Amino acid sequence: MRTDFLRGSWVALVTPFTEDGKIDYKAFEKLITMQVAARTDGLLICGTTGEAVTLSFDEKKSLMQAAKELTAGKVPLMFGSGGNDTRAVADLTSKAASLGADAVLVVTPYYNKPPQDGLKIHYRAVSESTDLPVILYNVPGRTGCNMLPDTVLSLSEIPNIVAVKEASGNLEQVMEIIRRAPENFALFSGDDALNLPIMACGGVGTISVTANVAPFMMKKFNDAALSQDWQQARAIHYHLLELHRGLFVESNPLPAKAALANAGLMEDFTRPPLCRPSQKTHELMKKLTSGLE
Repeated sequence: MRTDFLRGSWVALVTPFTEDGKIDYKAFEKLITMQVAARTDGLLICGTTGEAVTLSFDEKKSLMQAAKELTAGKVPLMFGSGGNDTRAVADLTSKAASLGADAVLVVTPYYNKPPQDGLKIHYRAVSESTDLPVILYNVPGRTGCNMLPDTVLSLSEIPNIVAVKEASGNLEQVMEIIRRAPENFALFSGDDALNLPIMACGGVGTISVTANVAPFMMKKFNDAALSQDWQQARAIHYHLLELHRGLFVESNPLPAKAALANAGLMEDFTRPPLCRPSQKTHELMKKLTSGLE
């Protein structure tokens, strides 16, 4: 099982829609073309930022197939297969390889608020459904469930659970995982505003919302951090910091879609229960993206 590709600048790609709620494949092609031009290290398809909870299985399959064709197999693809029903998640994860995925990202179950033992049961079942690398995803601000370091480290003993995307906002938790993790287990930053400290502590890359809007700069940031050029990494991070924060002034992915719409790459439509970004958000994105690569 290859895992060497699981590092660097990954984008949690938005899913563009038309006004009538259909997937906008022309815009999707534009977004992927931009990411390939930026030499982004990998694409996450059907993640939280991609509004996966509003996509049908057929739509997820179609997006993965389109991404595979558009990248011509040159850019690794990660498939967001998480959910809050263990059997359904295992079933979807079992199909990920046939959809073209090189790895899967599996968010902690939301709404159920499982205890830590429940998380272990969930992820063991999911890991048994696939031979692909499995990346855990901890984002308690969205799920109401925080996966603690002891749980992550216990799950890291399962051969195909190879990494965690950490978006708890808790640097002590991040450091504890990195400090105690086995050598073959990696940690990605899932919180753009904390990319610099997480990478400095030993993170291997970012799975980023900001990379939708500033893919060239996020690639440069990751390359600098991974080569331990902290002067350049620090300069890029602080240059992007207001944008990192601004992309969450409304529910993700509304600000990202506003920025991409401002750039003429797509329309800013979402699927209910989300709505279109506000005019205030559009104006903020124009300000924060002015002059970016």
